[in-house]
Amino acid sequence: MRSRAGTVLAVLTALALGGAAFAAPVGGAVADEPFVGPAHTVTTVASTVPANGDMNPYGVAVVPADHGKLHRGDVLVSNFNNSGNLQGTGTTLVEVSPGGTVTQFAVIDPAGLPGACPGGVGLTTALSILPGGWVVVGSLPTSDGTAATAKAGCLLVLDSGGTVRETFSGHGINGPWDMAAVSRGGVSELFVTNVLNGTVAANGAIVHRGTVLRLTLVGGTHGDPPRLVATKVVGSGFAERTDPNALVVGPTGVGLSRDGTLYVADTVNSRIAAIPDAPFRETSGGTGRTVSECGSLNGPLGLVVAPGGDILTVNGLDGNLVETTPGGDQVAVRALDTSPTTTLPGAGALFGLAVRPGQHAVWFVDDVTNQLDLLH
Repeated sequence: MRSRAGTVLAVLTALALGGAAFAAPVGGAVADEPFVGPAHTVTTVASTVPANGDMNPYGVAVVPADHGKLHRGDVLVSNFNNSGNLQGTGTTLVEVSPGGTVTQFAVIDPAGLPGACPGGVGLTTALSILPGGWVVVGSLPTSDGTAATAKAGCLLVLDSGGTVRETFSGHGINGPWDMAAVSRGGVSELFVTNVLNGTVAANGAIVHRGTVLRLTLVGGTHGDPPRLVATKVVGSGFAERTDPNALVVGPTGVGLSRDGTLYVADTVNSRIAAIPDAPFRETSGGTGRTVSECGSLNGPLGLVVAPGGDILTVNGLDGNLVETTPGGDQVAVRALDTSPTTTLPGAGALFGLAVRPGQHAVWFVDDVTNQLDLLH
């Protein structure tokens, strides 16, 4: 009898041989013109602050299909801070329609979780929606908003009604910071960056222990939550450190290209890394190959792969979006936030982003204003 892990690998291999290993949100060949070439306008869509006052929006995910409270084309947003602006204490997810209507998708009670989540709940940029309407969101919790109390957290799995049905903890999950997800044929792969491996103990010094995990899930299409059946470290050795303003700085956004290359925003080094064969590799790709570094990249955080294959990142240190080709050329820069801060205009404003399907447009959250905005 074939093992469960062997069955999963066989399914994935069959899909790859069929020419479409995953339903990745990317196109085919690299476009001749930048994806954001025609996009020069930023429009505020709605406030992301729910009834309980949570703020500091982090994660962004576009709803792919109608399920329960989820409506196709709406945008889910996760909040990292509570109403007192303490980092790692946000417990809410809001749903925003393209027209700006805001509803509260979920308020997560740390005391009522169905499984382990070391430290509690502080929702991060790690946010994805799987087939069947299952929402997966990361938690990197603190008790007082400081890195000194940060704990390993978990991944929380919510049904389409906003109820937490299971948690994934351990298995290398240690401060899940951002995530990319791809699914096909009842199998989903989550690629999750982790930023708490040795960072708290280092007390602000840089350590090179950040990881990217691949989590394989099966099921989730008949009412029961998807099951975690395998984990693998596909990236390791990324620079990370605690920070009084950002809590933690380390590997953040991830995006999977159609050829299986996983792009990682190496925030500390202002770099985009590439890890080949990410869905199938059985060993760590380390910190990957450098695609591009510095230039207009300035502490890149959120990352997505655009239709056509270019890489979109948003800077944590200056409020800009940068478009980079797979060959490393930085082909477009857009100023998304120019709010004055104690450092540079736009610093600390940007985290999650997502391509608006069918348009040359990008949804993104602005932490300075606590809003969901659209570049179009």
